Amino acid sequence: MLRWAFRHLGLSTSRVSLIPKLCLSSSSPRGLLLGDKNIILMGPPGAGKTTVGRIVAHRLGLPAVDIDDDLLEPMWRMPVAAKLASVGGVRFLEEEGKALSTFSGSECVISLTGSNPLDTVAMQHIKQSGVVVYLDVDSEDIIHRLARMKVNRIVGQEAGVPLKDILRYRKQFYEKWLDVRVLCGRGETVVEVADKVISTLERYNSAETYISTRSNDTSKSVYFSDVVVDGLAKDGGLYVPRNGFPRLEPCEWVRLVDRSYQERALVLLEKCIHPSDVSALDLRTMVTRAFGSNFASKAIAPVRHLMDNQYVQELFHGPTASFKDLALQLMPQMFAHCLPPMCNFLVLVATSGDTGSAVLSGFSGLKDVYKHKTGVLVFFPEAGVSEIQKRQMVGAYEGNVRAVSVTSDFDFCQRSIKRMFGQAGLTGHLAVEYGTLLSTANSINWARLLPQVVYHTSSYLDLCRSGVISFGEPVDVCIPSGNFGNAMSALYARHMGIPIRKVICASNPNRVITDFITTGAYDLRGRPLLPSLSPAIDILKSSNLERFIHHVTDGDGHLVRALFTSLDGQGHFSVSGQLLARIREQVSAGSCSEDECLAAIRTVYEQTGYVMDTHTAVAKAVGDRLQDASCPLVICSTAHYGKFAPAVFQALGIQGVPREPAEQLKELSRVAKGPEAHGGLMKCLEGGGLRGHRSCEADYGEMVEEVEDMIEDSFLNVA
Repeated sequence: MLRWAFRHLGLSTSRVSLIPKLCLSSSSPRGLLLGDKNIILMGPPGAGKTTVGRIVAHRLGLPAVDIDDDLLEPMWRMPVAAKLASVGGVRFLEEEGKALSTFSGSECVISLTGSNPLDTVAMQHIKQSGVVVYLDVDSEDIIHRLARMKVNRIVGQEAGVPLKDILRYRKQFYEKWLDVRVLCGRGETVVEVADKVISTLERYNSAETYISTRSNDTSKSVYFSDVVVDGLAKDGGLYVPRNGFPRLEPCEWVRLVDRSYQERALVLLEKCIHPSDVSALDLRTMVTRAFGSNFASKAIAPVRHLMDNQYVQELFHGPTASFKDLALQLMPQMFAHCLPPMCNFLVLVATSGDTGSAVLSGFSGLKDVYKHKTGVLVFFPEAGVSEIQKRQMVGAYEGNVRAVSVTSDFDFCQRSIKRMFGQAGLTGHLAVEYGTLLSTANSINWARLLPQVVYHTSSYLDLCRSGVISFGEPVDVCIPSGNFGNAMSALYARHMGIPIRKVICASNPNRVITDFITTGAYDLRGRPLLPSLSPAIDILKSSNLERFIHHVTDGDGHLVRALFTSLDGQGHFSVSGQLLARIREQVSAGSCSEDECLAAIRTVYEQTGYVMDTHTAVAKAVGDRLQDASCPLVICSTAHYGKFAPAVFQALGIQGVPREPAEQLKELSRVAKGPEAHGGLMKCLEGGGLRGHRSCEADYGEMVEEVEDMIEDSFLNVA
């Protein structure tokens, strides 16, 4: 069969030896794609591995090996089906595994059987010889192909067990062994799949790097591990992928409609993170741990119908009741994975409320081996967060994590942290004196922003699954915006192929983003930060706006540097009319008053019984004004109402509000038809009153002292 395939495809068999083992080699120049490694195609029965393997081998000038035809049948001297019938499923898997363990060869395209991955020893052996490519083919396509081939049962399938169930069961084994995944769209031909295999291998064989938003010099690009650990680029810019985001075809997106949040996250993150930086197996472990029983909703980020053509995506089911959990249950694991072996790291975070507790929760969940090398210090504005947010930060965590309040606003905290990163004298002192480097977990860190792309894609796919839309029909997304990271991740989701028509940025009275998108002028001069009922977006200097300008100017690092240097030094910048027009093609913006925020909470409750928090209400109020109702609007609900209970009571006009936050949450959960009370919040509140915590004045020097104290306490034994 192997020699027939070579003759049929016009290939020579002179490089092939079948005695005594299948020992193969190739000196083809095109075989240099992966050096002397094999290309190992893996997937379910009916995935097209044999045919795809022959096409790929022909194009690359390599021998093709089909394990069924070229190893098992010659070794057993009978057809595979006859062997299965004679020995039974269990014995068949044992003998098949032993046979695969005898294989030896290099520079071949190998098509495994559908059941090979069930044998651990055999797969450990074959995986050492090359790159395992998983053909992730739609189960309906597989069932139709097997029916055409008159196959109605596969190895391991008991009588009465549907084939679809066996395919679902086997998936865990394929994902255990893959190096790279080829996501195959429904109905794709074997030629199209072969094209994808080759492009996937080309990606595997190349490096993926990141550049600063403030540089046009691609020679200064860095790798994923540097981006995750450093957080901020050395020139003060933010890291972005040098070659942009990958784009999925509509047929690939359709494959993800019926998958779980975890499965969607895994596929998308594999597309965005090179396997040499984080292997597929490690990434799967991280995703499984990040999005599991720590979320109150099995859907992780469920989408609910609100009213009319509006839907709300609930992003608050994580352990700290805010959308930040969707990134910060995963990002610390990536951070730990990328840590260099000889250094300690102090992660500095500025928070306007929700980020702090989410960072503390995420990093406190690391394994002890990483905790001993990593400290987390959170700075938050003393009067700029709710009491519940404060309790979450100062009352729940111990060890190498700490929260310190500052008698100033969020912008001062964020500006001070950026200043620390930019002072070589300080960072050098900490490195030499304590063996400690600084990093950050704010959304300026790429590993913080990247996981947020997943939930924007997931909300669209959920609407497809529920029949609200068909893939390809547009939606609008309205996001309460402060640091612009959430909005930026929605724009990246659109870049990947999700049909988001409008990204609407919703501001509270601190409407600097709205003013910029309206006028093209970003002006902080004489502009005070106004305390509001939605404190998590009480931000004037939006860090991720820098990534947006880089994105909308097609990577003009020189312009980005000029604009944000002006903002840092003079407190303002303006963009040209032409650039403003491009900006307004990408995003819309509006703001609402405090009264409008409260009115939105009250109106939705009166009409539906659903209770929104104040940030969601800002998005609802602005969305009502900017939505044209020609397509669904997804409102990002970024926090649970229990975090801002006093304002919600005010909006609902409820008198006799309990003084204790725990009782407030219980009372609100009694009157709300949805969402239910948040267990993590309740546990935090029932732990007692707000205990004393560290605080410092709005003084850069004092904040530096807090950093040094934290390092001494965390890494006392470091010389």
